[in-house]
Amino acid sequence: MTDAVLSGERAGFRFRGPVLFACLIVLAALFLTPTAGVILSAFKTNREISLGQFWSIPGRLYLGNFAEVLSNPAVGVYLLNTLLVAAPATAASITLGVLAGWVFAKLPFPGSEMLFLAIVSGMFFPPQIVLIPLFRLFDALRLLDTLWCLIITHTAMGIPICTLLMRNFFATVPNALRETALVDGVSEWQTLTRIALPISLPAIAVLATLQFTWIWNDFLWPLIFIQSDSKRTIMLGIVFLRGQYTVAWGIQGALSLIASLPTLIVFLLFQRYFISGMTTGAVKG
Repeated sequence: MTDAVLSGERAGFRFRGPVLFACLIVLAALFLTPTAGVILSAFKTNREISLGQFWSIPGRLYLGNFAEVLSNPAVGVYLLNTLLVAAPATAASITLGVLAGWVFAKLPFPGSEMLFLAIVSGMFFPPQIVLIPLFRLFDALRLLDTLWCLIITHTAMGIPICTLLMRNFFATVPNALRETALVDGVSEWQTLTRIALPISLPAIAVLATLQFTWIWNDFLWPLIFIQSDSKRTIMLGIVFLRGQYTVAWGIQGALSLIASLPTLIVFLLFQRYFISGMTTGAVKG
């Protein structure tokens, strides 16, 4: 009886293995199809695309789209604006998340659990519901059409996920380690910066990768808050980078590939920490 059950389980596993693999292949193909379309369009002329040759493999690689993008001074402005938003917003949200996570994990106080739930609940509200309030707020503060409104918004939107992940990570740090440091005369701030932070690099690397990628690729907030071309980010630049009479599909494809390079570089820099950090922050609490 046992042998029959074991053989049935092995047969079921042999059947489910190829099916699961085939499903993963289909999902990967669906996910990569838009990326393939962008890559193909980046190396074609607008004439080839207009003639219905969008999905065909180009006979020769046309690099004129990249040359036109790199020679356009507005592209450099878009990239710089995006960096000026993504870098400080990522650093600020992670810093505030580290401080809040340490307090909630190691310095609980009456009502701290309710406050933690209130902060984390910000992850579950769609950003569209605060569009009008934020627009009116920044208009009253005369911050519309500036990079400051984007930095403030992305910092605030990143605090819930940063707090959650850092709180979960710090909860895995033994209390004895902190107590020993305090007995030796180390202050709470030094315990955080000299002991807890060095061992929390995986979690910080995850947050840095996710936050930078989300902010760099954001389209909604710049679309709402930015009006002038000199303040546009790279995602807005892709949309508004058009030809005189037609949509420049090839140029937009080339700019899309160039715009994706910074996030790819950030991921490659932190990839060795990424998996371990995601596992720790998501499973342990």
